[in-house]
Amino acid sequence: MAMTRALSPSYLCMHMHITSSCLNGSSKFIQVSCGSSNKWAVQEDLLRTTSHRPTNYNKVKLSFLVEDVKHELRTNVNHNQLDNLVLIDALQRMGVDYHFEEEIESLLEEEYVKSACFLKYQTPFEVSLCFRLLRQQGYYVPADVFKKFKNKYNGTFGLNLSQDISGLIGLYEAAQLGVEGEHILDEVANFSGEHLNAYLAHNNDSCVQARIINDTLKYPYHKSLASYKAKYFITNFRGINGWGRSTLQELANINFSIAQEIHQHELSQVDRWLKSLGLAEELKLLRDQPLKWYAWPMALFTDPRMSMQRVELAKCISFIYVIDDIFDVYGTVEELTLFTEAVNRWELDAIVDLPEYMRSPYRALYDTINAIGYNIYKIYGWNPTENLRKTWGNLCNAFLKEAKWFAYGIIPTADEYLKNGLVSSGVHVLSVHMFYLLGFGVNNNGSSIHLEDTSAMASSGAKILRLWDDLGSAKGNLEKILMPPADRIRNYASDLDRNSNLKLRTDSDDLKPTSA
Repeated sequence: MAMTRALSPSYLCMHMHITSSCLNGSSKFIQVSCGSSNKWAVQEDLLRTTSHRPTNYNKVKLSFLVEDVKHELRTNVNHNQLDNLVLIDALQRMGVDYHFEEEIESLLEEEYVKSACFLKYQTPFEVSLCFRLLRQQGYYVPADVFKKFKNKYNGTFGLNLSQDISGLIGLYEAAQLGVEGEHILDEVANFSGEHLNAYLAHNNDSCVQARIINDTLKYPYHKSLASYKAKYFITNFRGINGWGRSTLQELANINFSIAQEIHQHELSQVDRWLKSLGLAEELKLLRDQPLKWYAWPMALFTDPRMSMQRVELAKCISFIYVIDDIFDVYGTVEELTLFTEAVNRWELDAIVDLPEYMRSPYRALYDTINAIGYNIYKIYGWNPTENLRKTWGNLCNAFLKEAKWFAYGIIPTADEYLKNGLVSSGVHVLSVHMFYLLGFGVNNNGSSIHLEDTSAMASSGAKILRLWDDLGSAKGNLEKILMPPADRIRNYASDLDRNSNLKLRTDSDDLKPTSA
């Protein structure tokens, strides 16, 4: 019944579009207006705070560099707009674009209004870059912009494009933003991927261009975590028509150091919080992996100012694993039923009906989620605890159903399994908590938005991740299912004991931002 949680930050991130311009770390409400009905965007208030101020960095230098780049974005708008698009792309890849959100929004809105992808830009690189940046920002640009590169007599992409390496890279990156039914983007991806692979087959991997192509094919920007690739891009950045190399590299490196210090502080917060609960001491078979659990929100919320969101979401992820271990390793069906009923009741006195070993986890979950709801209330003025606690009830309901399947030897149909698996994946729990932590809890009429745990917001992602994870671990899971329960527990305990010998500092070497 054990299911590894496949919670993809790259998927979850792409469904949130936030805009802010608070540079000094102070509390500030930002509102984004949407001028076009064709734009995939939202209009929300966001209050960003951080509980930690980095100590050893040159704030004056950082502000100077930010203003220098802003000046370039503003003054170059009427001269060479393609350079501005290249600059925007560089800022995003370096992870410093949050300093320039107003300027970026203004420039891309102008590109959209002028239909630049259709009318102004002609080369594959130019059209691909414009198309990708606009779609990433939430503007709908039809995929028909790429028809201009097809041969009129047979409808295929011209062979002359196969020699344009920068154009092929651009086409491949742009094709990653396709949606269902956009067959031309499938053709673009196949054509560009085929010719880029052909280039690699005839060129040494030590060639800089070959390394860039190989990286693009393996980790296209839209399907990767920019923060993990930023360091490589910063190091190899060569400027834009002679401008910006030293400025942007220095800006990105200072910003990178600040973010790293903040992340280290937050990880310490999460680790101290977990130790204060004492759950790992009471229940020895629980996974105790604060670095792993913090890595997800670190990847999801890349803005250094979103400290509160990262720490609170790490707590939620921790409890998904804790509850999963209770259901997989500790509880009988009868005990798990009592635990599930208690979570659905969400009353403190429900603790008296629980077995002794379940009382501390239940109390910790109850207190933590209530505290998260209250913190959201203090920031945004409304308390979503009722909606938050329902996601935990639904998660436990799904876990309990799987426990009964396993205990009673029931083999569910594929549809039954997948429907339940969407919830037991944990994706819905995180999506709903993210939604409220980001301030998306009040509609345009000022009333609270209520989310169901099976909402369309996360169901598609949960389905992909559920199947992806299960296909990848099917052999291991089958072997575990065929084992007697006692053997499964002994193997599980052995794995935990082996993993416990790895120090937090050793683990962090694999995940720290500097490895990008």
